[in-house]
Amino acid sequence: MTSSLDSHAVADYLLNNPHFFEEHAEVLTQVRLSSPLGGRTLSLQERQMDVMREKLKIMELRIAELMRIGQENDAITHKFQAWTHALLTARNDVDLPHALTTGLRDIFGVPHVTLRLWGLGQQYAHTWFAAPVSEDSRLFSNSLTTPFCGANNDFEAASWLEDAPAVQSVALLPLRLDDAPDAFGLLVLGSPDANRFAADMATDFLDNIGRTASAALSCLLD
Repeated sequence: MTSSLDSHAVADYLLNNPHFFEEHAEVLTQVRLSSPLGGRTLSLQERQMDVMREKLKIMELRIAELMRIGQENDAITHKFQAWTHALLTARNDVDLPHALTTGLRDIFGVPHVTLRLWGLGQQYAHTWFAAPVSEDSRLFSNSLTTPFCGANNDFEAASWLEDAPAVQSVALLPLRLDDAPDAFGLLVLGSPDANRFAADMATDFLDNIGRTASAALSCLLD
């Protein structure tokens, strides 16, 4: 009476006896496997080559993706440097908010950008960026520990943007000194593209923009 070998037992035997195919090289030429590509019958060596080619293709795609991400990050770095340069070369304090918002529009291609600041020196009381802001918007800004991204759900801050009805998605960046609990302003980015500032997008880069903007604008505070 004979019993069929368990496939797992065969696999374990081959793994534990790596010299089997050296001692029985003829087996390699006799084993035939079906290929997932076209249903062809292949030798073991040919099947191994198929597997290696597939792994190589996956690695090539992964490398291409990493290169694409690297190129995108490099482009973002250059844009960030150009924007920072625009902030540093602003002629005076009053020009700074304009240079900041214009830079975000022109350099990063954000269609709509504005900001509001409070707690400013008296000399800035009549500037566009010191326009009145409701207590609710100030409390909302204080509550933000990271930039908010998502659909424009009739936020008061979105109404500060030009052509506000066309804005479908927004990014709201709180402006505060270091880790101060209260914000002294809000930077508003808007787009007619509902997916430009999606709720599930990463906000690390926007956070860096907010921190840099906060540092630059702090000179306007009372």
